[in-house]
Amino acid sequence: MAADPPKLKTVIAANERLQNLKNTFETKYGEPPLFYACAPGRVNLIGEHIDYCGYSVLPMAIEPSILAAVSLNNSGKITLANANPLYTDFTVSCSEDIAIDRDNPKWYYYFLCGVKGIKENFGIANLAGMSCVVEGTIPPSSGLSSSSALVCCAGLVTMEANQKSLSKVALAEICAKSERYIGTEGGGMDQSISFLAERGTAKLIEFQPLRATDVKLPDGAVFVISNCCVEMNKAASAHFNIRVVECRIATKMLAQARGLDSGRMLKLVQVQTELKASLEEMLALVDEALHPEPYSREEICKALGITPKQFSTELLSANTQQETHFKLHQRARHVYGEAARVLQFKSVCDSEPAESVQRLGDLMNQSHASCRDLYECSCPELDQLVDICLKSGSVGSRLTGAGWGGCAVSMVPDEKVESFLKAVSEAYYHPDPRRAGMEKQSLFVSKPGGGAAIFIEE
Repeated sequence: MAADPPKLKTVIAANERLQNLKNTFETKYGEPPLFYACAPGRVNLIGEHIDYCGYSVLPMAIEPSILAAVSLNNSGKITLANANPLYTDFTVSCSEDIAIDRDNPKWYYYFLCGVKGIKENFGIANLAGMSCVVEGTIPPSSGLSSSSALVCCAGLVTMEANQKSLSKVALAEICAKSERYIGTEGGGMDQSISFLAERGTAKLIEFQPLRATDVKLPDGAVFVISNCCVEMNKAASAHFNIRVVECRIATKMLAQARGLDSGRMLKLVQVQTELKASLEEMLALVDEALHPEPYSREEICKALGITPKQFSTELLSANTQQETHFKLHQRARHVYGEAARVLQFKSVCDSEPAESVQRLGDLMNQSHASCRDLYECSCPELDQLVDICLKSGSVGSRLTGAGWGGCAVSMVPDEKVESFLKAVSEAYYHPDPRRAGMEKQSLFVSKPGGGAAIFIEE
């Protein structure tokens, strides 16, 4: 795999989407773009809510993506426009500090997260002036990483515009860090697959250090994405960060239970590493050391020997300060169990047993049950959609992405794809007038796509 994002010479007129974006850009700014940048969305096949705990995940890039057309100028400003008229324009100075309003997560603040990440990484005092038009085909708040793809696209644009060079790994790490400016404490999976993806293969993404390994998916089945049509914006709600906090607290409670230095531990993987334990042994430790009933602030402070003020400043994030009770046992059980399922999924793909499709489907079903029951990140519509997918011929279906809405991913045998799409459409989309006619953008077969790239007109 090449170390840097590719720069591809492209005949714009041969690509309808690029040509339409070029036309929009020229209408808006009265000049052609200098270059284009693209960053794909992703579907996570298995490994939900464990990247920020330090564990490996198994996503693939998808065809829907964020695309930007860019020209450079000496205006001292970055002007952002969106091809979708529902999204407003925004302009920011190239020389001033870039402020991200995390209480108001508009589309352009995600773009500015990527700009700010590159600016700070290189210590650029005055960024190049840019005019941009952004266009996206990833459904927003759907669990397919539209937000992170926008951050990644912006990081790539800013790097290119300012004549800097970074590897895919460095870009992924910078964009993962800079997306936290918007308030979401993610773990880096979305940015990593957006840059490190390769067409035709899923990836096992591992952290510290960040690396990606090809995972050949079995023949005989495809992955189908279906959107439950409930939107969930991670940055606009506390659900996601509450789970991050619960895992952080569980880490410290487990470390304390085994006499480790809990003060320096933030991720559940660190406890396993320190104890040199297997994932099965960690699950046993969770059952032994943590009770299923929710923990109060007072109980946690007493167990860790910290003050209420330390609890708020060291363990909670800005938008979780109001939380009073924490389900530590359930969250830790999910993380260690899901981490084991990721490794089992990859092992099945690598060994290619005769029953591989069914075994992978079983792991996906177990993953959804854990997300629903232990991590409590599903919602009634997602559970209904997953149930319909299984009844319609899928061997395995699960929520994908943060959850609380968004998409499910299903593994469907090749011979059942046509009947599966018809059955899901009739059972989930047609009966509800709010969803009727939404199948085209909400239900589709997905194959592993390529990673982020720069396009220059040939």
